[in-house]
Amino acid sequence: MAYQYKLVRHVEFAETDMAGIMHFASFFRFMEAAESGFFRSLGLSIWPGGSQERVGWPRVHADCDFRHPLKFEDVVEVHLLVREKRPKAIAYTFIFRKLSEQPVKEVARGNIVVACVTRDPSSGKMKAVSIPDTIADKIEVAPKELLE
Repeated sequence: MAYQYKLVRHVEFAETDMAGIMHFASFFRFMEAAESGFFRSLGLSIWPGGSQERVGWPRVHADCDFRHPLKFEDVVEVHLLVREKRPKAIAYTFIFRKLSEQPVKEVARGNIVVACVTRDPSSGKMKAVSIPDTIADKIEVAPKELLE
């Protein structure tokens, strides 16, 4: 069972604003990239067409607190931690650390809550469902000390 995943990448020019600072929306893209990597590390996919389980993961909450800027070509680690696992939802915390500067420092912290849903083929409406055991059995909640 897993409760964390780390993604390391460079800030690309297209992810910055006119001042060369990483645009706030890019933090959310990095969080989604870490979530996709987490699922891949478990042998899963967040895309319903990419797995046996026909479930989707829409966002029901997202936030991010920014402490220090990231700039073009900075190296950043995005540390995904499973904060909570409910029967029909998963809550993640993402800790952003700037690695291209010493000492390494936390620059942002975000949270995303995703619901597990299926889509009715005739109406297209989404309905919350229990997380399938084939997924839930691979995910556990991170120790509290890692979330502080």
